[in-house]
Amino acid sequence: QVQLVESGGGLVQAGGSLRLSCAASGSIFSMKFMGWYRQAPGKQRELVATITPGGSTIYTDSVKGRFTISSDNAKNTVYLQMNSLKPEDTAVYYCNVYFSTYQSWGQGTQVTVSS
Repeated sequence: QVQLVESGGGLVQAGGSLRLSCAASGSIFSMKFMGWYRQAPGKQRELVATITPGGSTIYTDSVKGRFTISSDNAKNTVYLQMNSLKPEDTAVYYCNVYFSTYQSWGQGTQVTVSS
């Protein structure tokens, strides 16, 4: 199965930017979509953004216009560019890849936005 490794989290002030990366260990050629989810303390994990092999994207309303998901198929890597960060964006961010028969999750990377 494909393994995912996230990187790029950290501490940033409100209004700042971060770029998350998610590298897949194996081929993601047959994936249905790949995406980012987040989980804040005391809250359920929620979808942030997804991207299909064809480049179609979906964003949750709260990040539209601020976050951009992209992929580099040659590197089996998906990125999440996060601009104009807000304290409410603070969470552990998880990378996910969805196939027709299974899905894989990364270990998560912490994003903390200070006010």
